[in-house]
Amino acid sequence: MDALILLVPLALFLGLLGLLFFLWTLRARQYDDLDGAASRILFDDETRRDPRSSAR
Repeated sequence: MDALILLVPLALFLGLLGLLFFLWTLRARQYDDLDGAASRILFDDETRRDPRSSAR
């Protein structure tokens, strides 16, 4: 029973901390573009030219 006096407030504090962190991520717009980064990795940033073909 003595352990509950410590564990219940600790659990409430950690739950509140997690909720505040989640709300902060929502306000920071972390979840706006979930598919963009996943598909952006598939595309090249720029096209590379062959230096031998442009010298002619």
